[in-house]
Amino acid sequence: MSSRGLFSNRLGFILAAAGSAVGLGNIWKFPFEVGLGGGAAFVVMYLIFAFLLCYPVMITEVAIGRKTQKNPVGAFKALGYNNWKFIGILGLIAGVVILSFYNVVAGWAFGYFVEMVQGNFAVGENFGSFTSDIFKVGIYSIIFMFFTAFFVSKGVSGGIEKLAKVLMPTLIVMILALVAYSFTLPHAMEGVIYYLVPDISKIEISTIGGALRQAFFSLSLGMGALITYGSYLSKKDNIISSATFITLADVGIAFIAGLMMFPFVAFNLGGDMSPVMAGEVGGPGLIFVTLPGVFQTLGSTLGMFIGSFFFLLLSFAALTSTVSLLEVPVSYMVDEFHIPRLRAVALVASFIFLFGIPSLIGNGYSEFFTSGFNIPGSADFMSFLGKLADIMLLFGGCCIVSFAAYIWKKENLHEELAQGYDGYHASFVKTFVNFTVSYVSPILLALLFVMVLLDNFFGISVF
Repeated sequence: MSSRGLFSNRLGFILAAAGSAVGLGNIWKFPFEVGLGGGAAFVVMYLIFAFLLCYPVMITEVAIGRKTQKNPVGAFKALGYNNWKFIGILGLIAGVVILSFYNVVAGWAFGYFVEMVQGNFAVGENFGSFTSDIFKVGIYSIIFMFFTAFFVSKGVSGGIEKLAKVLMPTLIVMILALVAYSFTLPHAMEGVIYYLVPDISKIEISTIGGALRQAFFSLSLGMGALITYGSYLSKKDNIISSATFITLADVGIAFIAGLMMFPFVAFNLGGDMSPVMAGEVGGPGLIFVTLPGVFQTLGSTLGMFIGSFFFLLLSFAALTSTVSLLEVPVSYMVDEFHIPRLRAVALVASFIFLFGIPSLIGNGYSEFFTSGFNIPGSADFMSFLGKLADIMLLFGGCCIVSFAAYIWKKENLHEELAQGYDGYHASFVKTFVNFTVSYVSPILLALLFVMVLLDNFFGISVF
C-alpha cells in the first residue's frame, strides 16, 4: 500500500477531491445553467440535489476506493466481482474522453490570461478566430497538459496534494476578491437579485432536470476519480465528514462563482437580465466573448488587471480538475501493469493530447470536425464528446450505487463507512445512506440517464 502513496492527512484528501470537483463547470457552466434555469429557482433545486442525490454516490465511490486501495478497474476485481469491472473501465474511458476536450478549453482559459496580460480585449470579439488558430491554441493546450502531467508525476502527497493545498485556498480568495469588486459595478444588484431571489413560477420540469444534471456533473462523479482518491485515504479518516466538506466546497464555490458572474453580466446588459433567461447570453459567450468587453470598459489598466486575474482564476480551477482526470488512468497503468509512474504519466498524457486533436481543430479550423457531427444539439466534435461523456457518467454513477446496494451489499458499505466514524451505526447518517443508496440515487440516476440519452442523441426532450 505504501508504494502507491497516501494523502498525508485528511485535509489533503478533502482539498484534492474538492479540487477534482471544482473546475470550469463551476465557474463557467454553473452560471450559464442558472441563467437558463430561471435564476434563484435553479440554485435552490441544485443545492437540494447535490446532497440528496450526489452525496450518496460520492461516499460510495470513496468507500470502494479506500476498501480496495485500487484504481477504478482494480477495485471491483479486488472486491471479488470481476464481472463488474466494466464500471471502472467505463469511468476510465469517460475520464480520458473528458480530459481530451477539457484540456483544449483549459488552453483557451490560459490563452485568454496571456491575452489579457497584453491588454488584448479584442480577443473576445474574435473568439472564433482565436479558437480556430490551432497553432496558438495548440501551444497553450500543450503547456497546460505539461503542467497537469508534472503535478501528477510527483505522486499523491508530493504533487497532487501539494498543488491542492496551494490552489484551492488561492482559488477561493480570488473568487471572493472578484465578488467584492463585481458588487461595486453599476447594476450589480439587478444581477444579484436575479441570482438570489427565487421565483417559484420558474420551477418547471426543465429546471428540475437541469439542476439534477448540473449537481451530478459538477461533483466529478461516475468517472472513477473519487474511487482513485479514496484509495489513497487512510482507514483512520472519516469518509462521511470528508464527503460533506467536499460537497460543501464544490457547491459553495459554484454558488460564489454565480455571485461573481451575474453582477458582471448585469453590468454588461445595463441591468436587463432578460437576454440571460432567453439563452442569448451563455455558454462560451458568457466568459470568452462577453467578459473581455466588460473588462475593457473598466479602463486599460484596471481592465487588464481584473481580466488577467479572472482568467488566471479560471486556469487554476481547470488545473485542479485536469490533474484528477489524468490521475485516474495513470493509477490504472501503475496498479495493473506496474509501469513506473513517470513513464505512465508521459504515455497517458501524450495519448490524451493526441486524442484531443479533433476537439482542438473542431472549433473552426477543420470543417468536418466543426460541423460534421449531425447529432441533435451538437455539430462539432467537442460537443459530441461532451454529450457522450454525459451519458457515460450517469450510467456509471447509477451502476456504482446499484452495485454497492445490491451486489457488494449495504452491510459491507456500512462497515467501511464506520471506520474512522465511531458513532456511525447508531447515527441518522446510516439510515440516510441506506435509503438513498438503495432507492433514491439509483432510481433518479436511471431516469436521468434515459432522459439525457434521448435528448442528446435522438433529439427527444422529456423535460
